[in-house]
Amino acid sequence: MVCTLLGVGLILLVSSQPRGTSIKLSPPPTASPVTVHVAGAVNQPGVYRLPPGSRVEGAILAAGGAIPEADLSLINLAMVVEDGMQIWVPALIEEEPRVEEPRVEEQERSPTYEAPEVLININTASQNELESLPRIGPVIAAEIIRYRQTNGPFRRKEDIQEVKGIGPVTFEKISELITVGGSPME
Repeated sequence: MVCTLLGVGLILLVSSQPRGTSIKLSPPPTASPVTVHVAGAVNQPGVYRLPPGSRVEGAILAAGGAIPEADLSLINLAMVVEDGMQIWVPALIEEEPRVEEPRVEEQERSPTYEAPEVLININTASQNELESLPRIGPVIAAEIIRYRQTNGPFRRKEDIQEVKGIGPVTFEKISELITVGGSPME
């Protein structure tokens, strides 16, 4: 008898009309694009809309790619961009002050830099001693120290041009003020 009652109940359940309202499923929302400002050493600086999850590398490519003078080693190309972000692409530059040179008459009357009485040994100089050189600030002085810790002492004073930020112009300004010690190769 119990089986009969269960069978009848099952037949009634299957044959009855569904009650309530049906559920409508919406498609999953699509993420909106992110807007970033790409500036600095790129071919076409500007504001760009990128797909969500884009990387800094993609933003730079959207801006026409980096110019040859760009220093991409200073930024994280794999970082995911966020909406409203500014991406600054730095350029490789030689550290030079942005000041106008005095006229020749003024240079003759008051030199812009007084040479030290003793040459600065670039293999042993402290951060402060290196910063006393023209065109050498804290960043370049630290690079000189880091370079000699990594590569050993400079063999010739011309080798200082291998340090990032020191090129021919800076070397010309400091060459008469530096030494590598008692080496005959100076």
